[in-house]
Amino acid sequence: MARGGQGLARVAVVVRAGAAPLWWCGVVAAGVGVLPSGFTGRRIGVMAGAALFIVAAAVVALVRRKRYSALARAAVRASKHDVLQDRSVAVRNWRRGHRWWLLLAFAAALGSASAVPAAAGLLLAGCGTGLRLKASWLGRLERAEDVLLWVRVDWLAGNGGRPAGKAVKSYRSTGIAAGDAAPGGARRRTAALV
Repeated sequence: MARGGQGLARVAVVVRAGAAPLWWCGVVAAGVGVLPSGFTGRRIGVMAGAALFIVAAAVVALVRRKRYSALARAAVRASKHDVLQDRSVAVRNWRRGHRWWLLLAFAAALGSASAVPAAAGLLLAGCGTGLRLKASWLGRLERAEDVLLWVRVDWLAGNGGRPAGKAVKSYRSTGIAAGDAAPGGARRRTAALV
């Protein structure tokens, strides 16, 4: 790393990294979990799961928005010596750091299907949806300010997450074209070569 520079990860990419694994774990667990009728019956399990999905998506999408907004407003311009982390590296770090939690959550969702079919799987899927919604909100924030928001890698948790945790003192910002991820953390679409 260059003298005086820091490794930076995209805030929206770190937020979005857990969306797909949680969604797919939840969908698979709900699909398998709906097979047994359970203690409550399928209908009650699915209705409870639908309610949990909506509540989880809303809570995950809205939690800590003030903190993200405050850090975004106070963002300082990234130095020319800062090293921007690729999207794939940030996603891989998050998923490696959370793989045992994901596996445990998936197993718990499957196990709970004997009591309340599909409910825990839909709860997981709701958490994944909430992360996707939060990343989209961050993308709108970035587009409005015409910047991309970055966080120092050494301020992230050991598992590659918590981009608005207590250890994070401030964000860095770059122009909208920096890095390999679009606003909101999705893969940047490139024009086809002619």
